[in-house]
Amino acid sequence: MSEIGRRVAGCGKLLGVACVGMALAVAPARARGQAAGAPVAAAQATAAQPSVAPAQDVAAATLKVQANEVDLVFTVTDKNGRFITGLHQQDFGLLDDGRDPEEVFAFKQQTDLPLRVGIMLDTSSSIRQRFTFEQDSAVTFLLQVLHRDDRAFVEGFDVQVDVEQGFTNNISLLDQGIRRLRPGGGTALYDALYSTCKDQMLTLRESGPVRRAIVLVSDGVDNYSHALETDAIKECQRADTIVYTISTDVSPTKDRAGADALRKIAQTTGGQAFYPERIEDVALGFISIEQELRSQYLLEYRPADFKLDGAFRTIYLEARDPKYHVRAQEGYFAPKAAE
Repeated sequence: MSEIGRRVAGCGKLLGVACVGMALAVAPARARGQAAGAPVAAAQATAAQPSVAPAQDVAAATLKVQANEVDLVFTVTDKNGRFITGLHQQDFGLLDDGRDPEEVFAFKQQTDLPLRVGIMLDTSSSIRQRFTFEQDSAVTFLLQVLHRDDRAFVEGFDVQVDVEQGFTNNISLLDQGIRRLRPGGGTALYDALYSTCKDQMLTLRESGPVRRAIVLVSDGVDNYSHALETDAIKECQRADTIVYTISTDVSPTKDRAGADALRKIAQTTGGQAFYPERIEDVALGFISIEQELRSQYLLEYRPADFKLDGAFRTIYLEARDPKYHVRAQEGYFAPKAAE
């Protein structure tokens, strides 16, 4: 057995489980003024049968990192990509940076965590013929997904970013912002994603856990950025933001580089990439994302040997039952002491 395998197996002593991969991201927050304690026992002695909801094989998660506390939001699916709800703390095990958590504070199903969603629409010349479908699908998504405590913003990007509507819960304003966007110009996708996570998501300050997500609708082609793909991904991880990508390239000979870029951005931030066969099916990607954002769990814990050093920490979360699995982001950046 590999070293990772031995460590993952050992985490069963904490939560009474073995482990599966899972999606997450990171954000700064308040310090919990509690002394370190021993791992808590399983939250519930008996577990009800989990319920299953239709879905794509996707998993979103948000990780709020405090000085000594982590709020981990995650989604579980079966082998057919259907969401699994009704699971309990004893059904999971966890390693943070290769170590068992020092203490688990809470575990609960969290289907109504407030959303902070950004809609990024590619407005470059390459998607001119498909732009109306982008707009219509984005508006329908916002109508379905936004609840009272949720907020969203909309922007277009080509060689520069055009934020037409900042964070709001007003669907009419978001709709107007989307309709004002016009296609034209080159594509600086990585620059746009980097600046969006830095300026829109990283600057958010929330008193409690929220889910931060970006829906990026594009063909994935970048011909103008100064930032690298890795720069954009790291900024999204620092901003506690999961990115879902929906391709608008429905040509028989798809641009491989564009498709690969969308896949990597989604995978490394804990999201999912969607590749519609027809431009009319762009809306199906939005529907799958909406379903996922309402089918998640929350696990609050204190990491062992946590340092405010800005370093990247990996996470492994697995479920006892091997037929359940979670897609995972690579990890998160710890806050720095000076922040």
